[in-house]
Amino acid sequence: MAQAPQLFPFAEYWWFYAGFLVLVFALLALDLGVFHRKSHAVSMREAGAWTFVWVSLALVFNVGFYFFMRWRFAADARLTAHPGFDPLVASWNTALEFLAGYIVEYSLSIDNIFVFVVVLKYFAVPSEYQHRVLFFGILGALLSRGVFIALGAALLQFEWVIWLFGAFLVFTGVKMMTGGDDGPVEPHERAIIRYFRKHVPVTGGFHGQSFFVRDAGVLHANPLFIALLFLEMTDIVFAVDSVPAIFGLTSEPLVVFTSNIFAILGLRNLYFLLANAVDKFHFLKYGLGIVLVFVGLKMAVLNRLWGGHFPIGLSLGIIVGVIGVSIGLSLAFPRKAQEEP
Repeated sequence: MAQAPQLFPFAEYWWFYAGFLVLVFALLALDLGVFHRKSHAVSMREAGAWTFVWVSLALVFNVGFYFFMRWRFAADARLTAHPGFDPLVASWNTALEFLAGYIVEYSLSIDNIFVFVVVLKYFAVPSEYQHRVLFFGILGALLSRGVFIALGAALLQFEWVIWLFGAFLVFTGVKMMTGGDDGPVEPHERAIIRYFRKHVPVTGGFHGQSFFVRDAGVLHANPLFIALLFLEMTDIVFAVDSVPAIFGLTSEPLVVFTSNIFAILGLRNLYFLLANAVDKFHFLKYGLGIVLVFVGLKMAVLNRLWGGHFPIGLSLGIIVGVIGVSIGLSLAFPRKAQEEP
């Protein structure tokens, strides 16, 4: 079977990446500069409304992306010259890949929210400043995800890397289901936090929403910055799992990048919505583990068994079904009081 053509080579679609980043930064500027210009505690009602907005934006983008691909692919002589290439089928499958990648990343984010809760509580970050910390955490995440995705796209040109990524996802999924809790998060024990505190003076308490303040003419870091630094560290670790998972669903870096970024954009409000209820989804780790195992097998084995590409529609159904069942079981069979952490 002939190898499928690359749909979005960077040399031809760099402008799409640039335009997408302009859109993302415009949305973030609108978010912080208009809707969250003044620091305030985010209510569950507000978080729910913003969660709906970010999810809706992702879905609207995917619909627009689908129609853009229908037009673009049909007019691309490079693609239409490829034997068996169907612009409509390619557009539909790519839109489903975006949706599957978005759902996987968004679902994995729920597991990451627990770390956010622990870190913000550990540093006693006031509720009115938490949105600001998470907002700037998103900016750092955009950079780290871009680096990881570019690196992954380059490495996946080699066959052995596909097998390695697939095996890693299977291992991570099994570990997630059987490893239990990783123990308490202790930011003060991390080397980079100790190094930073050793070389940069830190104020004894919070001084407004600024990350750095001057005290007696000397620049000090506000504890808000220490919390932000630790969140950036945890996001890098989180990206090691999530980026390969989406590459297991699509080989197109543009789809990985856009679906990943949209999921990250909604993470802040998902935190405020679920911060006090994340422990209720105690079966979710099993569902996420099964999804990671499935994606790893799809990446390394199933694609080959299905003649080069496992059906994305079936993949999406499995992912949504497993995650939906795990959430449903968590709600139907709540954790007993003695099992609460």
